[in-house]
Amino acid sequence: MKILNTKDGLSLSELSLGCMNLPIDDKAEAEKIIEAALDAGINYFDTADLYQFGENEKMVGEILDKYRSRYDFLIGTKVGNQFDAAKQEKTAWNPTAPYIKEAVKDSLHRLGVNELDLYQLHGGTIEDNKDETIQAFEDLKQEGTIRSYGISSVRMNVIDYYKKHSAIATLMMQFNPIDNRPLEVTDELSGIRPLARGPLMKGLLSANAASVLEKKFDEGVLGYSKDELKATVDALAVINRDLTALSYAFLRKNGAVIVNGVSSLRQLEDNLRSYRHTEDLTDDGYNGILEAVKILKYGEHRI
Repeated sequence: MKILNTKDGLSLSELSLGCMNLPIDDKAEAEKIIEAALDAGINYFDTADLYQFGENEKMVGEILDKYRSRYDFLIGTKVGNQFDAAKQEKTAWNPTAPYIKEAVKDSLHRLGVNELDLYQLHGGTIEDNKDETIQAFEDLKQEGTIRSYGISSVRMNVIDYYKKHSAIATLMMQFNPIDNRPLEVTDELSGIRPLARGPLMKGLLSANAASVLEKKFDEGVLGYSKDELKATVDALAVINRDLTALSYAFLRKNGAVIVNGVSSLRQLEDNLRSYRHTEDLTDDGYNGILEAVKILKYGEHRI
């Protein structure tokens, strides 16, 4: 498994595990998934306090704790979405320093750790007091509560501010050959490591592309009609029949950590098989992918 470093010293497996869709009601299956990921060399596990209103963090922490003596691994989580666990609902967007400094204590407790490897702002708006948020993360880092921090955002005005005014080490975005909007920022990240969520575009870039297209993309997406999506997927499949490996190769070319979520052991095994068959793209191969898709830009939330 290839390892990618952040500018402040985290060493993340190129293929990492997004934990949002782990089977929260089947802990035994979730443990099989996590153990298989560890065995395969995956060392970064990405969750958020909002996922299942804290229960995801708790389950991930409990499972990983069993393997702490056998494996070195890193945990990342996210903050900013205030929620009521009892009512199972989000109640507010809250990026204030007091909230972040209290929420981190809850995440540490649920995950069963004394320090977070990566703490990410789970969103962000231009109206936020971003300097206050940045200082909160810096304080937590100085205290040793977190090792590193980043943001998960698709808002260009937010991304630009944090790039210029903070020491974020990571930037999480939905990123794949079809949703290639992050391309407009990847060349300007100045050492910030991109984390690619949604690398398979909800399954559209997988062996199940035909059924996923019918079930999830009947109205199209991102300026593509359904017919255009089908034509694009068909064109990509000419380049590589393994669409998952194609997406992984595309993301590798952009230096991204691939945060791929799964809900079953079979999905993880399929992803690992594709990852092992992923080859570095030549410039011609990369350009071939770009020629098969629309080159998109973020249309909203711009300065």
